[in-house]
Amino acid sequence: MNNEHFMQEAVNAALKGMQNNEGGPFGCVIVKDGKIIGKGNNKVTSTNDPTAHAEVTAIRDACKNLDSFQLTGCTIYTSCEPCPMCLGAIYWARPDKVYYGSNQTDAANIGFDDAFIYKEIPLPYSERSIPFEQLAPEIAIKAFNEWTEKEDRTEY
Repeated sequence: MNNEHFMQEAVNAALKGMQNNEGGPFGCVIVKDGKIIGKGNNKVTSTNDPTAHAEVTAIRDACKNLDSFQLTGCTIYTSCEPCPMCLGAIYWARPDKVYYGSNQTDAANIGFDDAFIYKEIPLPYSERSIPFEQLAPEIAIKAFNEWTEKEDRTEY
């Protein structure tokens, strides 16, 4: 199997999800050792879950199938350049490589424009369209302190 084959599988996942009215036109497959071990498509509108993007659903599927929270040794094929949320999820999953089909501009041209998120990130918290404000750090730090002391934790 070559890269184009796996990209076609990602596009097929997008098309199938669209035809089933599950969400937007996005699909993703995750490959390890030449085999698809995870597949996903956008399911935002059908699940009322704004995090159910193709890459996230594919990562969840692959990790479940591998019984692991990391995708070391895997390659992600996604029908469109990942949005900021999916980009973060991909980095947390730690695959070896990502191939994408369409790009941010292609997505923006059909109404899926993530540019506003990229513009929000460098803004001071108080200037974001959704303001962020730190609250009770002395309470929140307790969980971090206990994590530091926890001897049986699973590092990631």
